[in-house]
Amino acid sequence: MSSVSNVALQANVLVLNRLYMAVQVISVRRALGMLYKGDAEVVHVQEEGYFESFTFDRWLERSLERMGCWEPEDDVLRSVRFELEAPRIIRLMSFDKLPRQRIKFNRRNLFARDGNRCQYCGKKYAPHELSMDHVVPRSRGGPATWENIVTACLRCNVRKGGRTPQGAGMPLAKQPERPRTSPLLSTRLSSRKYHSWKVFLENSSWSIDLT
Repeated sequence: MSSVSNVALQANVLVLNRLYMAVQVISVRRALGMLYKGDAEVVHVQEEGYFESFTFDRWLERSLERMGCWEPEDDVLRSVRFELEAPRIIRLMSFDKLPRQRIKFNRRNLFARDGNRCQYCGKKYAPHELSMDHVVPRSRGGPATWENIVTACLRCNVRKGGRTPQGAGMPLAKQPERPRTSPLLSTRLSSRKYHSWKVFLENSSWSIDLT
């Protein structure tokens, strides 16, 4: 496939196991490989909440029928010969395992929890301009936990140094806490193009680790 938009290939796809339970979020590029090999099928959610399944060939046929009628939120992979709508949800044909029930503590989830905002100056930054800061410094026994780590811009991190927020005169925008729902999922679901995920992400499922 030539001249394919890299943006479309890097869009997100929700992966369901054979029992229609959400287990992971992957890229369109990886999802297409699974579909092409027959390891998965596309699950397309209608506006009323109903859904239907498509093999790779049937999904391609549907995309050809829709050519020229794309919605603004659609990600479309274009080649010289055809256009293919990027799937939003796929279902694995022979995978029954359940996802981990604990939200992973890492940089991406931390930044998503804090909205990519420095918890000291309150400004929003690109991820590469942010760092993870210990509220109670490691030198004072501060642990690397959700409740003691916040997002900080590089300038504020350096300014705070090895002090507590009180000692540095830098009050926190909000007290850090363990998120009850997946921060990354919450961020993605705020985008219209991922609204179809909600059918398979009941409130009780948002605590699973799909990253």
